[in-house]
Amino acid sequence: MSMRAAVLLNGAAGGIAGDQTLTRVREAFAASSVSAHVQSVDHAALPAAARQAAASGVDVVVLGGGDGTVSAGAAALVGGSKALGILPLGTLNHFAKDAGVPLELEAAVAAIGAGHVTEVDVGEVNGHVFLNNSSVGLYPTAVHDREELRHHGGGGKWLAMAKASLGVLRRFPLLQVGLELDDEVVGLETPFIFVGNNRYAMDLFSLGSRESLQDGSLSVYLSRNAGRAGLVRLAGRALVGRLEQDRDFHSFEVRHATIRTGRSSLQVSLDGEVVRLRSPLHYSIRPRALRVLVPAPKPEPAS
Repeated sequence: MSMRAAVLLNGAAGGIAGDQTLTRVREAFAASSVSAHVQSVDHAALPAAARQAAASGVDVVVLGGGDGTVSAGAAALVGGSKALGILPLGTLNHFAKDAGVPLELEAAVAAIGAGHVTEVDVGEVNGHVFLNNSSVGLYPTAVHDREELRHHGGGGKWLAMAKASLGVLRRFPLLQVGLELDDEVVGLETPFIFVGNNRYAMDLFSLGSRESLQDGSLSVYLSRNAGRAGLVRLAGRALVGRLEQDRDFHSFEVRHATIRTGRSSLQVSLDGEVVRLRSPLHYSIRPRALRVLVPAPKPEPAS
């Protein structure tokens, strides 16, 4: 009996071009051992569609799109028995890369059909799941401003983001926070707090990737220089790939983190999507809570 899959494609993701991609995906599954029902879903409807698919009789739920797509749909599978299949059809596909999913469509379909499951950690903040990272401060403010600019005819996504980022750097809002890391409490003023699902490598050769999604920890990063000039230098070092973990950041590895502010709510980014959550923000790691289909590991060479 072949594997049965519900395949949900985000029609708004960067690498998806309407009917042409739908046809390619259907053809790829038709050539595999997987019996797949493929449909395109609006981004706003993805969480409900994923919950419906997870409650159905299929063996696996497959999400096609970028990081935002996978994160939005994966929440329906966290803590459950059904596995997630990924078609990396977005622009960046960070989670797929870190999980070891092939970026080519046919290879990704083959990995799903092979049926090898690994269990990975997920992050959570106030009941909202994230697979890559979450942040407060400059980044979610810039994303919010970007969408305002696009709504008022401020150009495409990347141009609007550049304009929004410059505007945020000029205003340079700082957060006054109480940061609780496991049993330690720190009061500070900072332009941003970045919380990752497991540890990110930030060095010359591996900017923004993770070696493991199974270490059971959150990585919390703060800039070592809270001033505007220091942050501009940090952005410049990031652009040329020269961020260094110890030089540029205060970093912590914890299982729980709480961010308290004097505000009733905060804009929070979750895998690139911005939501407003009530303060305080309670972060935690959920070890091996998501089952993901990936290629089987290569056998160790005989000694």
